[in-house]
Amino acid sequence: MRAGRALALAAAAGLAHTGSFAPTGLWWLQIAALALLFAVVRRATPRVAALAGALFGFGWLASGLWWLHISMHQFGGVPWLAAALAVALLAAFLSGYYALALGLTARWIVPGRLRLLALVPAWLLAELARASWFSGFPWIASGYAHTVGPLAGWAPWIGVYGISALAALSAAGLVLLRERAWAWAAPALLLPLAGLLLPQEFTASSGRLAVSLVQPSIPQDQKFDAERFATNLETLARLIESSRGQVVITPESVVPLPLAELDRDTLARLSRPDRPALLGTFLGNVDDGFVNSVVALGSDYHYGKRHLLPFGEFIPPGFGWFVHAMNIPLDDQARGDHQRPWVVAGQRLRPLICYEDLFGEDMVASATGPEAATVFVNVSNLAWFGTVMVQDQHLQFSQMRALEFQRPVVRSTNTGATAVVDHHGRVTARLAPLERGVLEAEVEGRTGATPYARWLAALGLWPLWALSLVALAALRRAAQ
Repeated sequence: MRAGRALALAAAAGLAHTGSFAPTGLWWLQIAALALLFAVVRRATPRVAALAGALFGFGWLASGLWWLHISMHQFGGVPWLAAALAVALLAAFLSGYYALALGLTARWIVPGRLRLLALVPAWLLAELARASWFSGFPWIASGYAHTVGPLAGWAPWIGVYGISALAALSAAGLVLLRERAWAWAAPALLLPLAGLLLPQEFTASSGRLAVSLVQPSIPQDQKFDAERFATNLETLARLIESSRGQVVITPESVVPLPLAELDRDTLARLSRPDRPALLGTFLGNVDDGFVNSVVALGSDYHYGKRHLLPFGEFIPPGFGWFVHAMNIPLDDQARGDHQRPWVVAGQRLRPLICYEDLFGEDMVASATGPEAATVFVNVSNLAWFGTVMVQDQHLQFSQMRALEFQRPVVRSTNTGATAVVDHHGRVTARLAPLERGVLEAEVEGRTGATPYARWLAALGLWPLWALSLVALAALRRAAQ
Protein backbone atom coordinates (compact mmCIF):
# COMPACT_ATOMS: atom_id res chain seq x y z
CA MET A 1 0.00 0.00 0.00
CA ARG A 2 1.37 3.38 -0.97
CA ALA A 3 2.26 5.66 1.90
CA GLY A 4 -0.10 8.46 0.84
CA ARG A 5 -3.11 6.16 0.61
CA ALA A 6 -2.18 4.45 3.87
CA LEU A 7 -2.02 7.74 5.74
CA ALA A 8 -5.31 8.93 4.25
CA LEU A 9 -6.96 5.71 5.44
CA ALA A 10 -5.50 6.17 8.93
CA ALA A 11 -6.88 9.71 9.17
CA ALA A 12 -10.31 8.56 7.95
CA ALA A 13 -10.29 5.70 10.44
CA GLY A 14 -9.58 8.19 13.24
CA LEU A 15 -12.61 10.25 12.28
CA ALA A 16 -14.75 7.10 12.18
CA HIS A 17 -13.41 6.13 15.60
CA THR A 18 -15.05 9.21 17.13
CA GLY A 19 -18.40 8.02 15.81
CA SER A 20 -18.28 4.95 18.06
CA PHE A 21 -18.72 6.93 21.29
CA ALA A 22 -21.94 8.25 22.81
CA PRO A 23 -24.48 9.17 21.75
CA THR A 24 -24.34 6.69 18.85
CA GLY A 25 -23.72 3.40 20.70
CA LEU A 26 -21.87 2.07 17.62
CA TRP A 27 -19.32 0.08 19.67
CA TRP A 28 -18.43 -2.10 16.68
CA LEU A 29 -17.26 0.99 14.75
CA GLN A 30 -14.47 1.44 17.31
CA ILE A 31 -13.11 -2.02 16.54
CA ALA A 32 -13.55 -1.60 12.79
CA ALA A 33 -11.70 1.75 12.79
CA LEU A 34 -8.85 0.29 14.81
CA ALA A 35 -8.68 -2.73 12.49
CA LEU A 36 -8.20 -0.38 9.54
CA LEU A 37 -5.37 1.39 11.37
CA PHE A 38 -3.70 -1.93 12.22
CA ALA A 39 -4.01 -3.10 8.62
CA VAL A 40 -2.15 0.05 7.55
CA VAL A 41 0.59 -0.29 10.16
CA ARG A 42 1.33 -4.02 10.09
CA ARG A 43 3.54 -3.77 6.99
CA ALA A 44 4.46 -0.10 7.11
CA THR A 45 7.88 1.43 7.65
CA PRO A 46 8.47 2.90 11.13
CA ARG A 47 8.06 6.41 9.73
CA VAL A 48 4.74 5.64 8.04
CA ALA A 49 3.53 3.71 11.11
CA ALA A 50 4.25 6.70 13.35
CA LEU A 51 2.54 9.09 10.95
CA ALA A 52 -0.45 6.75 10.71
CA GLY A 53 -0.74 6.69 14.50
CA ALA A 54 -0.49 10.47 14.62
CA LEU A 55 -3.11 11.02 11.91
CA PHE A 56 -5.49 8.46 13.41
CA GLY A 57 -5.13 10.05 16.82
CA PHE A 58 -5.51 13.56 15.47
CA GLY A 59 -8.64 12.71 13.47
CA TRP A 60 -10.15 10.98 16.50
CA LEU A 61 -9.26 13.53 19.18
CA ALA A 62 -9.75 16.73 17.19
CA SER A 63 -13.22 15.61 16.12
CA GLY A 64 -14.02 14.26 19.58
CA LEU A 65 -12.77 17.31 21.52
CA TRP A 66 -13.83 20.09 19.14
CA TRP A 67 -16.24 21.44 21.77
CA LEU A 68 -13.28 22.77 23.79
CA HIS A 69 -13.31 25.55 21.21
CA ILE A 70 -16.60 26.83 22.68
CA SER A 71 -15.11 27.48 26.12
CA MET A 72 -12.15 29.36 24.70
CA HIS A 73 -13.88 31.38 22.00
CA GLN A 74 -17.44 31.96 23.18
CA PHE A 75 -16.74 32.32 26.90
CA GLY A 76 -13.00 32.97 27.09
CA GLY A 77 -12.84 35.66 24.42
CA VAL A 78 -10.05 33.94 22.49
CA PRO A 79 -10.26 34.69 18.75
CA TRP A 80 -11.94 31.92 16.73
CA LEU A 81 -8.82 30.92 14.83
CA ALA A 82 -6.61 30.90 17.92
CA ALA A 83 -9.13 28.74 19.79
CA ALA A 84 -9.30 26.29 16.87
CA LEU A 85 -5.51 26.18 16.77
CA ALA A 86 -5.39 25.46 20.51
CA VAL A 87 -7.73 22.46 20.10
CA ALA A 88 -5.64 21.26 17.16
CA LEU A 89 -2.43 21.56 19.18
CA LEU A 90 -3.96 19.59 22.07
CA ALA A 91 -5.13 16.86 19.69
CA ALA A 92 -1.69 16.76 18.06
CA PHE A 93 0.04 16.49 21.44
CA LEU A 94 -2.21 13.66 22.60
CA SER A 95 -1.80 11.91 19.24
CA GLY A 96 1.90 11.72 19.95
CA TYR A 97 1.30 8.81 22.32
CA TYR A 98 -0.13 6.73 19.48
CA ALA A 99 2.51 7.86 16.99
CA LEU A 100 5.27 6.84 19.40
CA ALA A 101 3.69 3.49 20.26
CA LEU A 102 3.04 2.45 16.66
CA GLY A 103 6.29 3.84 15.28
CA LEU A 104 8.44 2.05 17.86
CA THR A 105 6.53 -1.20 17.36
CA ALA A 106 7.18 -0.99 13.63
CA ARG A 107 10.88 -0.34 14.31
CA TRP A 108 11.27 -3.18 16.78
CA ILE A 109 9.21 -5.91 15.08
CA VAL A 110 9.41 -6.90 11.43
CA PRO A 111 6.27 -6.69 9.27
CA GLY A 112 3.85 -9.60 9.62
CA ARG A 113 1.52 -11.27 12.04
CA LEU A 114 3.73 -10.90 15.07
CA ARG A 115 3.83 -7.15 14.52
CA LEU A 116 0.06 -7.15 14.21
CA LEU A 117 -0.26 -8.86 17.58
CA ALA A 118 2.34 -6.50 19.05
CA LEU A 119 0.14 -3.56 18.14
CA VAL A 120 -2.28 -4.71 20.85
CA PRO A 121 0.01 -4.11 23.87
CA ALA A 122 1.45 -1.05 22.11
CA TRP A 123 -2.05 0.41 21.85
CA LEU A 124 -2.68 -0.29 25.53
CA LEU A 125 0.56 1.41 26.52
CA ALA A 126 -0.42 4.51 24.55
CA GLU A 127 -3.83 4.58 26.28
CA LEU A 128 -2.27 4.18 29.71
CA ALA A 129 0.27 6.91 29.03
CA ARG A 130 -2.43 9.35 27.90
CA ALA A 131 -4.41 8.53 31.03
CA SER A 132 -1.48 8.97 33.42
CA TRP A 133 1.25 11.31 32.19
CA PHE A 134 1.14 15.10 32.62
CA SER A 135 -1.80 14.70 35.04
CA GLY A 136 -3.66 12.55 32.49
CA PHE A 137 -6.34 13.37 29.93
CA PRO A 138 -8.14 10.12 29.01
CA TRP A 139 -11.28 11.70 27.51
CA ILE A 140 -12.92 9.23 25.07
CA ALA A 141 -10.29 6.55 25.66
CA SER A 142 -11.10 3.72 23.26
CA GLY A 143 -12.57 1.41 25.91
CA TYR A 144 -15.39 3.85 26.66
CA ALA A 145 -17.11 2.89 23.41
CA HIS A 146 -17.93 -0.45 25.06
CA THR A 147 -20.37 0.50 27.79
CA VAL A 148 -22.70 -1.54 25.59
CA GLY A 149 -21.97 -4.58 23.46
CA PRO A 150 -20.12 -7.85 24.09
CA LEU A 151 -17.04 -6.29 25.72
CA ALA A 152 -19.05 -4.52 28.45
CA GLY A 153 -19.07 -7.75 30.48
CA TRP A 154 -15.32 -7.36 31.04
CA ALA A 155 -15.73 -4.01 32.85
CA PRO A 156 -16.04 -5.39 36.43
CA TRP A 157 -13.02 -7.63 35.76
CA ILE A 158 -10.45 -5.50 33.93
CA GLY A 159 -11.85 -1.96 33.63
CA VAL A 160 -11.85 0.49 30.77
CA TYR A 161 -8.17 0.07 29.82
CA GLY A 162 -8.37 -3.70 29.89
CA ILE A 163 -11.33 -3.35 27.54
CA SER A 164 -9.21 -1.05 25.34
CA ALA A 165 -6.71 -3.91 25.02
CA LEU A 166 -9.41 -6.47 24.19
CA ALA A 167 -10.89 -4.12 21.59
CA ALA A 168 -7.42 -3.84 20.04
CA LEU A 169 -7.11 -7.64 20.09
CA SER A 170 -10.49 -7.87 18.34
CA ALA A 171 -9.26 -5.40 15.72
CA ALA A 172 -6.18 -7.51 15.12
CA GLY A 173 -8.44 -10.55 14.87
CA LEU A 174 -10.49 -8.88 12.14
CA VAL A 175 -7.35 -8.23 10.10
CA LEU A 176 -6.30 -11.87 10.53
CA LEU A 177 -9.78 -13.05 9.61
CA ARG A 178 -9.66 -11.03 6.41
CA GLU A 179 -6.39 -12.81 5.57
CA ARG A 180 -8.00 -16.18 6.39
CA ALA A 181 -5.42 -16.87 9.08
CA TRP A 182 -7.98 -18.90 10.98
CA ALA A 183 -5.68 -20.32 13.65
CA TRP A 184 -4.51 -16.82 14.57
CA ALA A 185 -7.86 -15.09 14.19
CA ALA A 186 -9.94 -17.47 16.30
CA PRO A 187 -8.34 -16.81 19.72
CA ALA A 188 -8.02 -13.09 18.98
CA LEU A 189 -11.77 -12.89 18.39
CA LEU A 190 -13.03 -15.45 20.89
CA LEU A 191 -11.16 -14.20 23.96
CA PRO A 192 -12.91 -10.81 23.97
CA LEU A 193 -16.27 -12.55 23.51
CA ALA A 194 -15.64 -14.57 26.68
CA GLY A 195 -16.88 -11.54 28.59
CA LEU A 196 -20.40 -12.67 27.69
CA LEU A 197 -19.88 -15.77 29.86
CA LEU A 198 -18.20 -14.17 32.88
CA PRO A 199 -20.03 -13.83 36.23
CA GLN A 200 -21.47 -10.34 36.58
CA GLU A 201 -22.96 -10.05 40.06
CA PHE A 202 -20.49 -8.91 42.74
CA THR A 203 -22.50 -6.45 44.81
CA ALA A 204 -25.66 -6.56 46.89
CA SER A 205 -28.42 -4.04 47.49
CA SER A 206 -28.03 -1.62 50.39
CA GLY A 207 -31.53 -0.23 49.97
CA ARG A 208 -33.09 2.50 47.91
CA LEU A 209 -32.66 6.25 48.07
CA ALA A 210 -34.91 8.95 46.62
CA VAL A 211 -32.77 11.69 45.11
CA SER A 212 -33.60 15.16 43.79
CA LEU A 213 -31.05 16.14 41.14
CA VAL A 214 -31.13 19.87 40.42
CA GLN A 215 -30.49 21.22 36.92
CA PRO A 216 -30.76 25.05 37.05
CA SER A 217 -29.69 25.56 33.41
CA ILE A 218 -27.93 28.88 34.01
CA PRO A 219 -26.17 29.99 30.78
CA GLN A 220 -22.42 30.12 31.27
CA ASP A 221 -22.20 33.77 30.23
CA GLN A 222 -24.65 34.61 33.06
CA LYS A 223 -23.24 32.32 35.74
CA PHE A 224 -20.53 34.72 36.96
CA ASP A 225 -22.43 37.92 36.08
CA ALA A 226 -22.71 39.91 39.34
CA GLU A 227 -25.89 41.64 38.14
CA ARG A 228 -27.63 38.29 37.68
CA PHE A 229 -26.30 36.68 40.81
CA ALA A 230 -29.36 37.34 42.98
CA THR A 231 -31.73 36.14 40.26
CA ASN A 232 -29.73 32.94 39.74
CA LEU A 233 -29.70 32.24 43.47
CA GLU A 234 -33.45 32.76 43.59
CA THR A 235 -33.88 30.23 40.78
CA LEU A 236 -31.71 27.76 42.66
CA ALA A 237 -33.59 28.30 45.92
CA ARG A 238 -36.95 27.64 44.24
CA LEU A 239 -35.69 24.43 42.66
CA ILE A 240 -34.36 23.22 46.02
CA GLU A 241 -37.65 24.11 47.73
CA SER A 242 -39.62 22.15 45.12
CA SER A 243 -37.56 18.97 45.53
CA ARG A 244 -39.18 15.89 47.05
CA GLY A 245 -36.33 13.41 47.49
CA GLN A 246 -34.61 12.26 50.66
CA VAL A 247 -31.51 14.14 49.57
CA VAL A 248 -31.04 17.12 47.25
CA ILE A 249 -27.95 17.36 45.03
CA THR A 250 -26.96 20.50 43.16
CA PRO A 251 -24.40 20.92 40.35
CA GLU A 252 -20.74 21.87 40.51
CA SER A 253 -20.16 25.55 41.43
CA VAL A 254 -23.89 26.25 41.41
CA VAL A 255 -22.96 29.00 43.89
CA PRO A 256 -20.09 30.52 41.86
CA LEU A 257 -18.25 32.20 44.71
CA PRO A 258 -16.67 31.18 48.01
CA LEU A 259 -19.27 29.96 50.49
CA ALA A 260 -17.92 32.37 53.14
CA GLU A 261 -19.15 35.28 51.01
CA LEU A 262 -22.80 34.17 51.20
CA ASP A 263 -24.85 36.03 53.77
CA ARG A 264 -26.79 34.10 56.39
CA ASP A 265 -30.21 34.82 54.89
CA THR A 266 -29.20 33.53 51.44
CA LEU A 267 -27.68 30.41 52.92
CA ALA A 268 -30.87 29.79 54.88
CA ARG A 269 -32.92 30.00 51.67
CA LEU A 270 -30.77 27.30 50.08
CA SER A 271 -31.07 24.98 53.08
CA ARG A 272 -33.89 22.52 53.61
CA PRO A 273 -34.40 21.74 57.31
CA ASP A 274 -36.44 18.68 56.41
CA ARG A 275 -33.87 17.06 54.12
CA PRO A 276 -30.10 17.23 53.53
CA ALA A 277 -28.67 19.00 50.50
CA LEU A 278 -25.29 18.89 48.78
CA LEU A 279 -24.34 22.33 47.46
CA GLY A 280 -21.72 23.04 44.81
CA THR A 281 -19.57 26.01 45.80
CA PHE A 282 -16.00 27.03 46.67
CA LEU A 283 -14.14 26.78 49.97
CA GLY A 284 -10.84 28.33 51.00
CA ASN A 285 -9.36 31.80 50.90
CA VAL A 286 -7.00 34.00 48.93
CA ASP A 287 -3.91 32.91 50.87
CA ASP A 288 -4.48 29.14 50.78
CA GLY A 289 -6.33 29.03 47.48
CA PHE A 290 -9.93 28.29 46.62
CA VAL A 291 -11.16 24.70 46.32
CA ASN A 292 -13.95 23.56 44.00
CA SER A 293 -16.15 21.83 46.57
CA VAL A 294 -19.48 20.37 47.56
CA VAL A 295 -20.82 21.13 51.02
CA ALA A 296 -23.53 19.25 52.91
CA LEU A 297 -25.69 22.05 54.26
CA GLY A 298 -26.49 21.65 57.92
CA SER A 299 -23.52 19.38 58.63
CA ASP A 300 -19.73 19.59 58.71
CA TYR A 301 -19.28 17.37 55.63
CA HIS A 302 -17.55 18.73 52.57
CA TYR A 303 -15.57 17.34 49.67
CA GLY A 304 -12.96 19.21 47.65
CA LYS A 305 -11.99 18.36 44.09
CA ARG A 306 -8.56 16.74 43.88
CA HIS A 307 -7.96 15.91 40.21
CA LEU A 308 -7.99 19.33 38.62
CA LEU A 309 -8.53 20.14 34.95
CA PRO A 310 -5.43 21.55 33.23
CA PHE A 311 -5.89 25.13 31.95
CA GLY A 312 -9.40 25.39 33.47
CA GLU A 313 -8.59 24.76 37.16
CA PHE A 314 -4.83 24.84 37.38
CA ILE A 315 -2.24 26.54 35.25
CA PRO A 316 0.50 24.28 33.83
CA PRO A 317 3.97 25.83 34.11
CA GLY A 318 4.60 28.31 31.31
CA PHE A 319 0.94 28.66 30.26
CA GLY A 320 -0.17 31.45 32.57
CA TRP A 321 -0.38 33.89 29.67
CA PHE A 322 -2.76 31.60 27.77
CA VAL A 323 -5.05 30.81 30.72
CA HIS A 324 -5.25 34.44 31.82
CA ALA A 325 -6.19 35.43 28.25
CA MET A 326 -9.38 33.34 28.59
CA ASN A 327 -10.54 35.23 31.69
CA ILE A 328 -11.64 32.04 33.46
CA PRO A 329 -12.90 32.81 36.99
CA LEU A 330 -10.92 31.02 39.73
CA ASP A 331 -8.53 29.65 37.12
CA ASP A 332 -5.78 28.47 39.50
CA GLN A 333 -7.38 26.44 42.28
CA ALA A 334 -6.13 24.45 45.23
CA ARG A 335 -6.71 20.72 45.62
CA GLY A 336 -9.23 19.36 48.07
CA ASP A 337 -8.64 16.97 50.92
CA HIS A 338 -11.67 14.93 52.02
CA GLN A 339 -12.49 11.72 50.13
CA ARG A 340 -14.61 9.85 52.66
CA PRO A 341 -18.24 9.22 51.69
CA TRP A 342 -21.10 11.31 52.99
CA VAL A 343 -23.37 9.18 55.19
CA VAL A 344 -26.99 10.18 54.64
CA ALA A 345 -30.38 8.42 54.68
CA GLY A 346 -28.79 5.02 55.23
CA GLN A 347 -26.43 5.30 52.25
CA ARG A 348 -22.81 6.36 51.76
CA LEU A 349 -22.48 8.88 48.92
CA ARG A 350 -19.10 9.53 47.31
CA PRO A 351 -18.97 12.90 45.53
CA LEU A 352 -16.99 13.33 42.31
CA ILE A 353 -16.68 16.77 40.79
CA CYS A 354 -16.99 16.82 37.00
CA TYR A 355 -13.84 15.51 35.29
CA GLU A 356 -12.82 13.43 38.34
CA ASP A 357 -14.94 10.48 37.27
CA LEU A 358 -12.59 9.81 34.36
CA PHE A 359 -10.08 8.42 36.83
CA GLY A 360 -11.33 5.17 38.28
CA GLU A 361 -7.90 4.54 39.77
CA ASP A 362 -8.31 7.71 41.88
CA MET A 363 -11.74 6.80 43.24
CA VAL A 364 -11.31 3.05 43.72
CA ALA A 365 -10.53 3.39 47.43
CA SER A 366 -14.16 4.44 47.82
CA ALA A 367 -15.36 1.21 46.17
CA THR A 368 -13.70 -1.30 48.51
CA GLY A 369 -13.70 -2.03 52.24
CA PRO A 370 -16.38 -1.93 54.93
CA GLU A 371 -16.91 1.84 54.59
CA ALA A 372 -17.11 1.83 50.79
CA ALA A 373 -19.53 4.17 49.09
CA THR A 374 -22.88 2.71 48.09
CA VAL A 375 -23.63 5.47 45.56
CA PHE A 376 -21.35 7.67 43.45
CA VAL A 377 -22.44 11.28 42.95
CA ASN A 378 -21.10 13.32 40.05
CA VAL A 379 -21.73 17.07 40.03
CA SER A 380 -20.72 18.93 36.88
CA ASN A 381 -21.02 22.13 34.91
CA LEU A 382 -20.58 21.44 31.22
CA ALA A 383 -22.17 24.73 30.17
CA TRP A 384 -18.65 25.84 29.18
CA PHE A 385 -18.77 23.38 26.26
CA GLY A 386 -22.27 23.50 24.79
CA THR A 387 -24.55 20.49 24.53
CA VAL A 388 -23.39 18.59 21.44
CA MET A 389 -21.38 15.41 22.14
CA VAL A 390 -19.74 16.53 25.39
CA GLN A 391 -22.73 15.76 27.64
CA ASP A 392 -23.28 12.30 26.17
CA GLN A 393 -19.58 11.52 26.32
CA HIS A 394 -19.38 12.46 29.99
CA LEU A 395 -22.48 10.42 30.78
CA GLN A 396 -20.83 7.45 29.08
CA PHE A 397 -17.85 7.76 31.43
CA SER A 398 -20.25 7.54 34.38
CA GLN A 399 -21.75 4.42 32.80
CA MET A 400 -18.30 2.84 32.63
CA ARG A 401 -17.58 3.65 36.29
CA ALA A 402 -20.91 2.07 37.20
CA LEU A 403 -19.98 -1.09 35.29
CA GLU A 404 -16.47 -1.28 36.72
CA PHE A 405 -17.47 -0.90 40.36
CA GLN A 406 -21.13 -1.99 40.19
CA ARG A 407 -22.23 1.18 41.90
CA PRO A 408 -25.01 3.48 40.72
CA VAL A 409 -23.99 6.97 39.65
CA VAL A 410 -26.30 9.95 40.08
CA ARG A 411 -25.43 13.11 38.18
CA SER A 412 -26.51 16.68 38.92
CA THR A 413 -25.38 19.13 36.27
CA ASN A 414 -26.03 22.74 35.30
CA THR A 415 -27.19 22.19 31.70
CA GLY A 416 -26.97 18.36 31.28
CA ALA A 417 -26.54 15.45 31.41
CA THR A 418 -28.43 15.21 34.70
CA ALA A 419 -29.19 11.51 35.01
CA VAL A 420 -29.30 8.33 37.07
CA VAL A 421 -27.16 5.36 36.04
CA ASP A 422 -27.79 2.01 37.74
CA HIS A 423 -25.07 -0.44 38.83
CA HIS A 424 -25.21 -2.19 35.44
CA GLY A 425 -24.45 1.03 33.59
CA ARG A 426 -28.00 1.62 32.34
CA VAL A 427 -29.40 5.15 32.25
CA THR A 428 -32.70 4.86 34.13
CA ALA A 429 -33.68 8.55 34.24
CA ARG A 430 -32.46 11.74 32.57
CA LEU A 431 -33.43 15.37 32.15
CA ALA A 432 -33.26 16.86 28.67
CA PRO A 433 -30.31 19.20 27.99
CA LEU A 434 -30.94 22.84 28.94
CA GLU A 435 -34.18 21.93 30.73
CA ARG A 436 -34.55 23.78 34.01
CA GLY A 437 -35.91 21.51 36.70
CA VAL A 438 -35.36 18.76 39.23
CA LEU A 439 -34.96 15.10 38.30
CA GLU A 440 -36.82 13.10 40.93
CA ALA A 441 -35.65 9.50 40.91
CA GLU A 442 -34.85 6.48 43.02
CA VAL A 443 -31.47 4.79 43.09
CA GLU A 444 -30.47 1.45 44.59
CA GLY A 445 -27.26 1.61 46.61
CA ARG A 446 -24.84 -1.32 46.45
CA THR A 447 -22.27 -2.93 48.75
CA GLY A 448 -19.43 -5.28 47.83
CA ALA A 449 -16.48 -5.09 45.46
CA THR A 450 -15.86 -6.23 41.89
CA PRO A 451 -12.67 -8.09 40.92
CA TYR A 452 -11.47 -4.97 39.12
CA ALA A 453 -12.01 -2.81 42.20
CA ARG A 454 -10.04 -5.28 44.35
CA TRP A 455 -6.95 -5.49 42.17
CA LEU A 456 -7.03 -1.83 41.19
CA ALA A 457 -7.17 -0.79 44.86
CA ALA A 458 -4.22 -3.05 45.67
CA LEU A 459 -1.99 -2.47 42.64
CA GLY A 460 -3.29 0.46 40.63
CA LEU A 461 -2.87 0.24 36.86
CA TRP A 462 0.58 -1.32 37.16
CA PRO A 463 -0.56 -4.86 36.18
CA LEU A 464 -1.70 -3.52 32.80
CA TRP A 465 1.57 -1.63 32.30
CA ALA A 466 3.56 -4.76 33.19
CA LEU A 467 1.49 -7.10 31.02
CA SER A 468 1.87 -4.80 28.01
CA LEU A 469 5.63 -4.48 28.39
CA VAL A 470 6.11 -8.23 28.91
CA ALA A 471 3.95 -9.03 25.86
CA LEU A 472 5.87 -6.57 23.68
CA ALA A 473 9.22 -7.96 24.82
CA ALA A 474 8.09 -11.55 24.16
CA LEU A 475 6.78 -10.73 20.68
CA ARG A 476 9.95 -8.83 19.81
CA ARG A 477 12.05 -11.79 20.85
CA ALA A 478 9.84 -14.22 18.89
CA ALA A 479 10.19 -12.03 15.78
CA GLN A 480 14.01 -12.02 15.86
